[in-house]
This record gives sequence, structure tokens and C-alpha cells, in this order.
Amino acid sequence: MTPVTRLVLAVTSVFWALPALADECDISISANDAMQFDTKELSVPASCQQVTLTLKHTGQLPAGVMGHNWVLTKTADMSAVATDGMSAGADNAFIKPDDARVIAATDVIGGGASTSVTFDTSALKKGEDYSFFCSFPGHWAIMQGKLQLT
Repeated sequence: MTPVTRLVLAVTSVFWALPALADECDISISANDAMQFDTKELSVPASCQQVTLTLKHTGQLPAGVMGHNWVLTKTADMSAVATDGMSAGADNAFIKPDDARVIAATDVIGGGASTSVTFDTSALKKGEDYSFFCSFPGHWAIMQGKLQLT
């Protein structure tokens, strides 16, 4: 194989791998009217510099009745963030404004809607314990899961 052929193959390999890398950095989760996420575990490759999470509400009920969002914190902060969020109210997506404990969060959405958030993985450390949850009042105790940097 000539050096030019090797170079062409290497460049082509990188070109074809780029969409796969982008897909690994885009994750999705769904929530329904029964106050359930469709998964309790999400993982993010450490190779991703940014992650885009898309939340889809597969239910029918409006946001004011059965709204859902996706909030990421260290597990140790989850309860306090959720409690503070109830006081913050719907206008703040049930998240205390400028809460430094929140790593990422989406808007609150109702049935049939979707929303996304993009966040830097530099805020995450391998081996740290992270949880995601819905901060709509009363939901966080049931609607929660773990996120891992892998």
C-alpha cells in the first residue's frame, strides 16, 4: 500500500467516524403521564466534550398538570435541589435561579413536546455519583436515575 493510499484511507476513516462520535454525544430520554422516565441509567463517553440531551414527553397531559423536565446534579445534591426547586416555582422550571449545584437542566414540557439541553462534560468527573431527575413538585422521588461518565 502506497503512502498516499494509506493517507486517503486514514482521512476517510476519520470522516466516516465523525457521525458516530457525534451520535454518542447525543442522548435521549422519554417521560410519560405515569411519572416515569423510560430509563434509569444514562452514560456519556468521556471522549465527548459536550453532550446534548433530548427529553421527549410521550404523554398527553399539559405541562401545568403533568410537566416534566430533566435536571442533572451530583447525587448528594439532588434532594436539596429538588426541595429548593419547589419554592422556585413554575416560572423558573422548578429550579432555584442560578443554582450552582445544577449541572444541566431542560425546560418543563407537557405531553407531546420535546426539549434539549447541551452541556459541557468538563463539569463531570469519572467515578463521581451523578443523578438526573424531574424537578416538577412531587416527581423527583419517583422520576430519577443515574448518569455515568464512561
